[in-house]
Amino acid sequence: MISIIVPCRITVIVPCRITVIVPCRNERLYIDAFLDGLLAQKTDGLDWEAWIADGMSSDGTRDRVIGQSNRDARVHMVDNPGRSAASGLNAALGKSRGEIVIRMDVHTAYADDYIARCVETLERTGADNVGGPWRARGDSYTQRAIAAGFQSPFCAGGARSHDPAYEGPVDSVYLGCWRRPTLDRIGWFDTALERNQDDEWNLRLVRAGGRIWQNPRIRSWYNVRPSLQALARQYFDYGFWKVAVIRKHGQVASWRHLVPGLFLLLNVALLAWMPRVAAEVDAPYVAMSLFFSARAAQRSGWTLLPMLPLVFAVYHFAYGLGFLWGCARTII
Repeated sequence: MISIIVPCRITVIVPCRITVIVPCRNERLYIDAFLDGLLAQKTDGLDWEAWIADGMSSDGTRDRVIGQSNRDARVHMVDNPGRSAASGLNAALGKSRGEIVIRMDVHTAYADDYIARCVETLERTGADNVGGPWRARGDSYTQRAIAAGFQSPFCAGGARSHDPAYEGPVDSVYLGCWRRPTLDRIGWFDTALERNQDDEWNLRLVRAGGRIWQNPRIRSWYNVRPSLQALARQYFDYGFWKVAVIRKHGQVASWRHLVPGLFLLLNVALLAWMPRVAAEVDAPYVAMSLFFSARAAQRSGWTLLPMLPLVFAVYHFAYGLGFLWGCARTII
């Protein structure tokens, strides 16, 4: 009898503590700073990996991610042929090994304890999803005005997720941090939604009895759009896809989502049939816009005051127009 011994390699998949999932596409201007910030995280010895789902970028983003993954074994790239944020998040989730999953975004800068704070808050509160408030920032004059408007309750409709000082339960949170079983129980992200996939997921969680918690010590800074035109496109899309979320669930997550569209519809109707009444209806809006512009300028710089009423108008009317177009497309 002849015995043949054949050596073989056994691949053992070792679970890790944390997986960071990141969708991206054509982020050449931001990807290097994001990767530097990711690797600078002070994780207190926590084992982590990052899966960056690239939506088939054509601007060199892929090369930068691959180069970083060659230098650091914790960074990985997975293709996202669907190119949407939802399909990218799901592609990254499909590769993840972490017990805890943290979403990060390339357009955002992070405090060096961001990951550690997410994990600490998840374990301390026992919530199903945790994160920090939306903090906006910009470099140019227009961007600083957009960021100042973003933080105002007049823009957010009083949403606590825009309040940088609030800690407690919320109906949605920026980005998010979950235990993996929670994601598997509620389901992954809806790839039918090009926008608002995170809001829709949070709505599913709340309807299932889950709890979302905001901690202001989880710090990040979202880089706003570079121009009013880009902001208008962004918020038109948000309004349009909000209709798809409402249609899917048969309910609204918050009544504030309906206000811009209803106000715009009322204006169109009054201008067509009662133009004098339209001016009377718009007067309180103009007064509120000037009041909150002054408050935002007091906080962020008085030089922004001339731009802020226009910024608020873009936020409200672009979202409202997108919402009405979404409703019209549903009917048609």
